[in-house]
Amino acid sequence: MKTCDLHTHSYYSDGSFSPAEIIRIAKESGVSAVALTDHNTTKGLYEFISYGTESSEGAASAVSSAGPETNSGHQNITLVAGCEFTTEFEKKEVHIVGLFLPKASWPDIEEYVAPMKASKHESNITLIERLNRGGYDITYEEVTDITDADEFNRAHVARILFKKGYVESVKDAFDKLLFEGGGFFYPPERPDVFETIRFIRSCGGVPVLAHPFLNLDEDELRRFIPHAKEEGLSAMETRYSKFDAADTKRASDLADEFGLLHSGGSDFHGDAKPGISLGTGRGDLVVPYRYYEELQKIRI
Repeated sequence: MKTCDLHTHSYYSDGSFSPAEIIRIAKESGVSAVALTDHNTTKGLYEFISYGTESSEGAASAVSSAGPETNSGHQNITLVAGCEFTTEFEKKEVHIVGLFLPKASWPDIEEYVAPMKASKHESNITLIERLNRGGYDITYEEVTDITDADEFNRAHVARILFKKGYVESVKDAFDKLLFEGGGFFYPPERPDVFETIRFIRSCGGVPVLAHPFLNLDEDELRRFIPHAKEEGLSAMETRYSKFDAADTKRASDLADEFGLLHSGGSDFHGDAKPGISLGTGRGDLVVPYRYYEELQKIRI
């Protein structure tokens, strides 16, 4: 069965591989379509899309005439331009993946996320200062040195804390130190989720609710989805690396109940999330290629 992976990250956000390496790994995994969906940035998309064509000029032509995707010419793998937006709903962090983002919209996306990035910069400075006061010897420069992202994420801080022996794992860093409300991390300002859904639609993209159940329970989702659909939400991830069979069924049932299309992906980050492989997640993830085909049909 043909499969796809519509949720991956490169080192332009908090992954450990380049966009070109994402394509190489995707080909090796046997998926027929892969999306790059870095957090709050489109900067990796230029390398991602151009890698699949003979030249960057050819990539621009492919994106503008055939849509925000291109066939790489290698084992018929299709590349989808995406971005994962960090937003807020009822004071909770909710992620919306925009798929099939036209190249012409990428500068507009960078402008849209700029205020949040500025707030994130201040949040990161405060996080390092608070960790220092708490007895953790970690510098801002140490964290920025391990990423090409405009602003580092808590995952990068966790990697440094683990490297220095302060925690037993990246997960342990989040559980003990980096969780929201734990005294060290305070969240940056985040754009409204419904505003972001409208923005993605205005760009010509397809908005997808990422990994339901990670931040919202079922009651919250039932409040969120009807309004989100009115604003243009097209789909939700029903196949995801951290979902067990029960989660997949719950997500699928909710998507069907509210008339949303299905999407899915591994949320691959490379070494930054050990144990999660592109295309297969923790080994049993299967995202049917028809999900890509159905989403592709509704792009503007």
